Amino acid sequence: MARTGRAVEFDRYGDVDELHFVPQELPVPADDEVVVEVVAAGLNHIENFIRRGDFAELLPREFPARQGSCFAGIVKKRGSAVRDLAVGAEVIGHAIGGGAHATWVTVPATAVVKKPPHVSWEVAGGLFLAGATAYDIVRGLHLGAEDVVVVSAAAGGVGHIECQLALAAGARVIGTCSERNHDYLRSIGVVPVTYGEGIRERIEEAAKGPVTAFIDNHGGDNPALADELGVPASRFSSSEHRLDVEVRFITADRDDAEPAMILSALAKLIAEHKVRVLISGFYPFDYVQQAFADLAEKHSRGKVVIGMQPVETGPRSHWYLSGKARSFAESHD
Repeated sequence: MARTGRAVEFDRYGDVDELHFVPQELPVPADDEVVVEVVAAGLNHIENFIRRGDFAELLPREFPARQGSCFAGIVKKRGSAVRDLAVGAEVIGHAIGGGAHATWVTVPATAVVKKPPHVSWEVAGGLFLAGATAYDIVRGLHLGAEDVVVVSAAAGGVGHIECQLALAAGARVIGTCSERNHDYLRSIGVVPVTYGEGIRERIEEAAKGPVTAFIDNHGGDNPALADELGVPASRFSSSEHRLDVEVRFITADRDDAEPAMILSALAKLIAEHKVRVLISGFYPFDYVQQAFADLAEKHSRGKVVIGMQPVETGPRSHWYLSGKARSFAESHD
C-alpha cells in the first residue's frame, strides 16, 4: 500500500492559483474513525468563496487551509471501535472541517455511509453538500401533488437536485434557466422558463394556475418575482436561506447525525433512479485549479468533480478529461 499521497492546500486567501499540492502521509485513525482513500470529490461554489476570503468573517480559515467537504472512496483503515465498516468498504461521506481534496481523508465512522453498488464514483463523490442542501430546502417546503413550484438556477448543482426532489414529492416543477439548459430540464421532467424580461408572464403561462412555492438559488429580483406570482412568504425559500443551509452542512461537526441520514436517503433515491445527479465536469486531481476555475464561471450544469485515480496522467491527462472539461482546459491554455 502506498504510504505517501498528497493534499490540496492554500496558504492565504486568493484565486485558484493559491491552490497547491503538499505531501500527505497515510493517516492513523482514532478509535472511532476511518481513513478513506478518496476516489472522487465534489467541488462547491462556497469553497471558491471561502478560499477567496469572501466569507472570512463568517467562515474564517487558519492557514495552511484545506478544502473539500464531499467525497466517496474506499475504507483503508478503521479504528478499534469501528465495527460496521470493514476495510475495503465503499463509502460516501463528508469531511469534518474540510480536507476531502486529498489522497486520504480521516473522518468519524458516523460521517460516512455505504455507497450503493450501482451509484457511480463521480456521482457519489459530488453528492454531500449540494445534495444535503437541496434535501433540506425541499423538505422544509412540504411539497405535494397540489403544488406548483418554481426553482431558480434550476440546472445548477443544487437546483437540479431540488427539482428532482420536488418532482419525487409529487409537485409540478418550473425551472428558470438560460435557453441552453432547456433540453436538459425537460429530460428530467421540469418545465423550463428562460430568464429575462417577461419572465413573470412566461412562468404564469407555464404554471396554468397558482404558483404555490418558490425556491430561489440566485437572489436578485427573485423575491419580488415570487411576491408578484402570489407565493406565500412561508413557501418562499430565499437565496439567503440556501446559504444558511450550506453553512450549516459545511460546518457540521462529528456529533451531527443528520448529514449521514440525508446521505443515506439521497443514495437510496439515486440507486432507485428517482434522482439523477448530473456531472458536467470531471477532472483528474492534477487539474484541481482548472476544475475550480470552471466552477467559478458559473455556467456548469450539475456538478463539477475531481477524480483522484485517473487512467491517464502526465502529458496525456487531457485525454481523460470529459468533453466539457477538456474544452475548458484547452481554451485556458
